[in-house]
Amino acid sequence: MAELERLAAEAKEHLLGKIVPFWRSLRDDKRGGWYGYVSYNLETDRDAVKGCILNSRITWFFSNVYLCCKQGLITDEDCRKYGFSPEDLKAEAEHGLDYLRGSCLDQANGGIYWSLYADGRPEDTTKHTYNQAFAIYALSSCYEALEEEEALKLAFRLFELIEEKCTDNVGYLEAFTVDFQPESNEKLSENGVMAAKTMNTLLHVFEAYTQLYKVSGDRRVEERLKWILDVFAEKIYNPEKHRQEVFFDENYNSIIDLHSYGHDIETAWLIDLGVEVLKSPAYDKKLTPITKDLTGQIYREAFNGQSLANECERGIVNTHRIWWVQAEGVVGFLNGYLKNNSRGEYLEAALKQWAFIREHVVDGRQGSEWFWEVDAEGKPYPDRPIVEPWKCPYHNGRMCVEILRRTAFLNGPKEREA
Repeated sequence: MAELERLAAEAKEHLLGKIVPFWRSLRDDKRGGWYGYVSYNLETDRDAVKGCILNSRITWFFSNVYLCCKQGLITDEDCRKYGFSPEDLKAEAEHGLDYLRGSCLDQANGGIYWSLYADGRPEDTTKHTYNQAFAIYALSSCYEALEEEEALKLAFRLFELIEEKCTDNVGYLEAFTVDFQPESNEKLSENGVMAAKTMNTLLHVFEAYTQLYKVSGDRRVEERLKWILDVFAEKIYNPEKHRQEVFFDENYNSIIDLHSYGHDIETAWLIDLGVEVLKSPAYDKKLTPITKDLTGQIYREAFNGQSLANECERGIVNTHRIWWVQAEGVVGFLNGYLKNNSRGEYLEAALKQWAFIREHVVDGRQGSEWFWEVDAEGKPYPDRPIVEPWKCPYHNGRMCVEILRRTAFLNGPKEREA
């Protein structure tokens, strides 16, 4: 299909010509990892705190771009066009792996710190389940791309740590002190509530375990994936409101009327991917109606014909356009179309969403990447930095990678990589 071929070509050009060079330029060869802050005015603070989530996500990103090279989705010639090689991408992934297993890992107590000073000393020693999950996501991707056994071993150490220290009989707990004593969950709570459990943490544990199971086939991981899917279906998903709930008390009772549009469209395709990796007809039957419902509701409620609003709290819609929500919208609508190609409106939505991103969210200034946030008309907010602990190439880079993988599968020359 010509539209999908054009989308893939544009995504590849954007990935290699914009996103990869920007993040390569932020590599800190002296102290490890990547620089942690770039202002709206494109001033890099080389002494800024380095978030461990940020570095896990960048490591995941370069591992997957290099993996695209190994899979033939990106050629040597593609890379040379932009002044680097697949081996350069491999070196970036190796750089991130070294930082994760070196500075980010607490050798005494186990687990990944929340953040580090620029020189590698721990800055915030909070141990958060969300943070451990992203390290697993990165490490298991490193194993797939680099064939680095130590990365897989460390991913399983973190898996075992989450299952031993970060769960109760209801679900996944959130925040802990450096030695894994429970503490309050300010880091993953928003909108004026303090959540004991969150949809967001559960989603990203699922995402990480999906990747870990994909590369290992481990039965323990398989059972936890199925358990998480049951929690989503029975406690997180609200069939009456056609959405997920977001913030919860200890027993997964919702504590706020909030519809997170970006998380719902992201969840839809991530759960579909997880079910595909599991190869379980029973969970396909159980979860597919839910993911279809989430996708349809986002299309009806949040998509205005060109972009996605942010969220709706107590009936009031936040119309800001956030970088990650736009990226997840492209993947989510493309996924919805590929699961049911009679839904041509989803393909159109993905294309319109990508057009909005290119015109308004991508920062056209030399040496920049994407704006953090724009208004409904596409005007950027200058108080938002280009890089900070949450702003990274995970969402927009993954959007490009997913487009390449899904369109290659449709066109037939490559075997689909789940």
